[in-house]
Order: sequence, then C-alpha cells, then structure tokens
Amino acid sequence: MIIGINLFSRIRLLRTFPEWTRLNDITEGISQAIHLIVTLNPEVMQIAALSLYISLSATILAAVIAIPVGGFIHFHEFRGKRVLIVLIQTLYSVPTVVVGLVVYLMISRSGPFGFLGLLFTPEGMILGQTVLIIPIMMGLVISALGGVDKSISDTLIALGATGSQKIFEIVKEARYAILSAVVLGFGRAIAEVGVAMMIGGNIRGHTRVLTTAITLETGMGKFGFSIALGIILLAVALIVVVTLNLITSGLDRDAQQLAGGPRG
Repeated sequence: MIIGINLFSRIRLLRTFPEWTRLNDITEGISQAIHLIVTLNPEVMQIAALSLYISLSATILAAVIAIPVGGFIHFHEFRGKRVLIVLIQTLYSVPTVVVGLVVYLMISRSGPFGFLGLLFTPEGMILGQTVLIIPIMMGLVISALGGVDKSISDTLIALGATGSQKIFEIVKEARYAILSAVVLGFGRAIAEVGVAMMIGGNIRGHTRVLTTAITLETGMGKFGFSIALGIILLAVALIVVVTLNLITSGLDRDAQQLAGGPRG
C-alpha cells in the first residue's frame, strides 16, 4: 500500500514538473529583462534607438505627403473622388507582408529602383513603413477635415474669406484630429513586423528593430532579451495612447469653447 502511494506521488510530481519548468523560464526571463533595461544593455538600447529612428522618420515623411494630399482630396471635387476615398480606406488593413513584398520588388537589384541600394538598409525600411502608413494618415486627415462643422465654412464664406483663408481656418479647426492621425501612423509603423523583416533582413547591429528582434530571440529561446524588448515596445505603445488621450482632451476643450464653455 505504501509502495503504491509513493509511486502515485512520483507520477504526480513528474506530471507537474514541466509546468514548473515553464514557470521558472518566465520568471527568469522577466528577471533578465529587468536587468537588461536597468543596466542599459548596449544591444537593447541600440535596437530601441534604431526602431524609434526608423518609425519617426517614416512618420514625418508620411505626414509631409499625406496631410497635403488628404487636404487636396477633401477641398476639391473631381470625378471618382468617392471611389478614391474608399480605396484609401481599404488600404488601412492591407497586410504588412504585402507592402513589404511590393517595396521589396521595387528596390531589389532586379527592380526599377534597385540602383538606389536601399534593400536591407534602414533607409529602405523607412521607405517601406512610409508606404504602409500613408493611406492611414491620408484617410484620417480626410475624415478629420470632413468632420469640421459645415457652419464654420458657411460663416467664412459669408464673411468674404478667400479660398486660402477658408482652408487655413478649417485645417486649424481640425488640427487635433490631424495630429491624432499622425500619432496613429507612428503607432502602426513601430508595431509592424512584415515590412521590417522583408526589407531590412533583421541584420544584427544594422537593421534589427524591436519587432523583428523579439521574433528572432523568442524563437531562439532567449526569453530575457525578448521580454526586455517587449517591455520597451509596450512602453512606446503606452506613450502613444497617452499622447492620443491628451490630444483628445484638447479637442474636447475646443468643442466646449465653441459651444459656449464647459457645462457643469
């Protein structure tokens, strides 16, 4: 009877052992991650800095293109405008690997822009992320301008405002919503993995960014390193959300002022 009980206990211990092993892997990984961040591990910091550089550059470049073009589409009437807007909105959900494939074919050695030597470079990744987030920014800019109260436009026309003055005032009213579009574009850029992997090649010390490094290190079983990078990526996401909330708060305050002040 005692032998049977001991054997049963050993079987239960063997069954629970893998779970304890996995739990230890997680706790050890978190401990290593905190150590890497607190000690400012050079490789972790380099990957984080490169990610921010690429995504911020792509966001600025996309904003320079998307805001004027989005404004042009909104303020002008032309045949096929509605179809164009629907197409832009459809591109919101385009898979990142599809964008990566298209850009790869364009800048590869056999592609039309292969002579630029952008493949497997940070500049090529900036180009890819720019192409990815331009439709998002452009569509949101069009929506932001279209959301401005029509009475404002009518009032400006009644006051004899010129076309350029009217555009300036409407853009001014939509400034917070436009800024939100830029912030959302940045969030989309820094969180994507398909374009970064296909265009950058995930080369250590050269094109390895947060998302591609997390994918690689997790596959290699280096949980501490991947968790550290994941924490940094989550911190960036938190900053994006907080920024959006601050922008939205500014938008709400403006709306209250237009309505005659906050109501208690």
